[in-house]
Formats: sequence, structure tokens, C-alpha cells
Amino acid sequence: MAISPQTPDHSRAMAEKLELTFALLSDMGNQVARQFGLVFIIDEAVRGAHKQVCADLPAFNGDNSWELPMAGTFLVDQSGTVRLAFVHPDFTRRLDPLVVIARLNELQGEREGSTT
Repeated sequence: MAISPQTPDHSRAMAEKLELTFALLSDMGNQVARQFGLVFIIDEAVRGAHKQVCADLPAFNGDNSWELPMAGTFLVDQSGTVRLAFVHPDFTRRLDPLVVIARLNELQGEREGSTT
């Protein structure tokens, strides 16, 4: 799943536009992201650049805060234990999907080993 501060309507439109095959949840007001200390405010000097590329955060997110969550990848098991966490303040730095797949394979191996 993915979590975004966008309004449910904007999240739904994005999911349809990108033909996403996973759930896109709305964290309006960054309430969940804030609990994990992942929220930052877009600097006043940068807001104009966002507007120029049609990234109207107040319209998308339904408030005038200009807040965004840091991009992150988390694997959480069924008990709620975080098994992998990656957050970087530079939104262009993302966790390599191969790392996620490798960790999922490790966790699957652990799970299979514990049931035999």
C-alpha cells in the first residue's frame, strides 16, 4: 500500500490515472506521518517552483500547511513489528526494490523455518 497526504478524491484520481494495483491511503493533515516524525514544511522560497509544475499542495492536500511527509519504505509484519524501514530526507533517494524483495524472501524463509 502507499500512504499520501492528498485528499481521498485526489488519491483516488491518482490511483486511477496511474492504474495502481495496490491501495493508496489518505493521511490528511499528515497525522500518521507526524507521529513518526516524518513531516517537513516546504520552504516559502520553493513554493513557487511547485506551483509552476502544477504541484498545488494546498489543493491536493486540502490545507494550506505546505507540509509533506518524507518518502519512506516500511515492511510491517502481521504482528505490527517493523521488519524494514528506510527514510531519506531527499525524496529522490528511494530504497532499491531489490532490497525489499530480498528482505521479503528472508522473512519468508524465517517464517517457513519456524513452522517446521
